[in-house]
Amino acid sequence: MSYRSPAFPETPRALAWLAVPLLATLTACAVPRAAPPVTPSAPLVGTEWRLEDISGRGVLDRAEATLSFPEAGRVAGQGSCNRFFGSVAVDQNLHIRFSQIGSTRMACPGAVGEQETRYLADLQKVHHYEVQGSKLLLYVEGQNQPLRFTRTRP
Repeated sequence: MSYRSPAFPETPRALAWLAVPLLATLTACAVPRAAPPVTPSAPLVGTEWRLEDISGRGVLDRAEATLSFPEAGRVAGQGSCNRFFGSVAVDQNLHIRFSQIGSTRMACPGAVGEQETRYLADLQKVHHYEVQGSKLLLYVEGQNQPLRFTRTRP
């Protein structure tokens, strides 16, 4: 009397049914997966920058102006005297638009207030950006030189 184990079927049809899931698993592992889509603003999200130059005019030493991208679609920073916040839209062609900029309303004396006014006005006219190592350049409509920032936090 011969004994057949149900765990090891001998017919070709039964073997084919076992091979199909195995081949599907191996094929799925072998096929290269597409990279997850990269949000254009992803390189900016979580970064913080210090303003070094406003369109070729420099900045005041004791009135730090900053720019940060705390999460996708949001922007915040120090204008020179007041904190500001708003929305930002970035696309795959490095176009960037700041909007809905709001700020605190402390009185800013003389040159500090002028620098802040220029900075916040220029932010709203930015049309594209470029990251060069630890530098961020924001190109402003009507300006020959960009707003230039240095990275303070990756």
